[in-house]
Amino acid sequence: MAPMTVAGDEMHALVERLYPLCRSITGDGVRATLDIVGEYVPLRVHEVPTGTRVLDWTVPQEWNIRDAYIADAAGKRVVDFAASSLHVLGYSVPVSATMPLDELRGHLHTLPDHPSWVPYRTSYYKPEWGFCLAQETLDALPDGDYEVRVDSTLADGHLTYAEHVVPGQVADEVIVSCHVCHPSLANDNLAGIAVATYLARSLAERTPYYTYRFIFAPGTIGAITWLARNAERVERVKHGLVLACAGDRGHLTYKQSRRGDAEIDRVLRHVLTASGRPHDIKEFTPYGYDERQYCSPGFDLGVGSLSRTPYAGYPEYHTSADDPGFVSPEAMQDTLDVCLEAFGVLDRNRRYVNLSPYGEPQLGRRGLYDSLGGRSDAKEAQLAMLWVLSLSDGEHSLLDVAERSGLPFDTVAAAAGALHDAELIKA
Repeated sequence: MAPMTVAGDEMHALVERLYPLCRSITGDGVRATLDIVGEYVPLRVHEVPTGTRVLDWTVPQEWNIRDAYIADAAGKRVVDFAASSLHVLGYSVPVSATMPLDELRGHLHTLPDHPSWVPYRTSYYKPEWGFCLAQETLDALPDGDYEVRVDSTLADGHLTYAEHVVPGQVADEVIVSCHVCHPSLANDNLAGIAVATYLARSLAERTPYYTYRFIFAPGTIGAITWLARNAERVERVKHGLVLACAGDRGHLTYKQSRRGDAEIDRVLRHVLTASGRPHDIKEFTPYGYDERQYCSPGFDLGVGSLSRTPYAGYPEYHTSADDPGFVSPEAMQDTLDVCLEAFGVLDRNRRYVNLSPYGEPQLGRRGLYDSLGGRSDAKEAQLAMLWVLSLSDGEHSLLDVAERSGLPFDTVAAAAGALHDAELIKA
């Protein structure tokens, strides 16, 4: 893998490569996206047939589109799907007609407050057709007849999602989930896909404690499908993180799991606070991305959501202004770094038992003081050993020690490692 110093640039290049593809909750755009991601990490792709019952939902018909446009009387395309996949209402049924502008207006979507931007709109579960365009384009259209063409198919097919697994030392899993259903939107959702991809590559270079399962699936229906197909083994999922809006220039935001005190919640709070990064911690709400599926009360998984500016929190959200220029390599690198820091804590967060609990064991004769040498942090490391010994009662984790002592988690984990090697504690 390329050095981490250039991962931000590489993630941005991946966003640019994926940006032109027309994605939806089903169809060839999703497959093309997964084909590209599969060049970076091996994927296991799943195809779930139309009509399959998944929890309270049913896999819908598959939608594919080849072309779409609105042309004026001279045959000039005034709105063209070839210029941007956002120009077509997602899941538009086929249409081929000529109609006056007054009739056409009922099928047009604009953003009057941002007249140069094109909105993103869909109609997944209600048969409809439509176009999205800039308000200034609509304002410039003269009255008259227009040719309207949507060359699409809505037919029985499949819902497509993919998984990548980084094996760990144990079968217990951490899931990392991102949605692959939005068309040309760089922050929502391509930055999340890019960060997830490079996170998987980075973890593969380690020997992680947990097994990490990456889920690339359409939003809502994709996560529901994954849960339906994995209901019997979902008990293996001990922690999870949804990645979305991962590349804008805002500071990081962590939305807690429904539990609020899940280990992933505590880890992200600790990492973000200890790093000194500006950040926000949000309480769980049953609205947002797929954390609401993983956290639904029947599953109640410890899954939070990491983003920069949260969904709908920036004007460019779900518009053509969310283009590759809106996301930055530095922001994606920062998101990736926090994920790696958090998973580093999660992987090392153990509960230990003090094997010499009656009084303080003599650390000097075991060489534990001497091993610190002239380190500038020797006093902090010594204090960390004492804290670990004090709280190694089988009930407190290393994260508990770090939080209670105010010491960095890395210092606490290093102290625990030294004490374990000296056979003073055991996991």
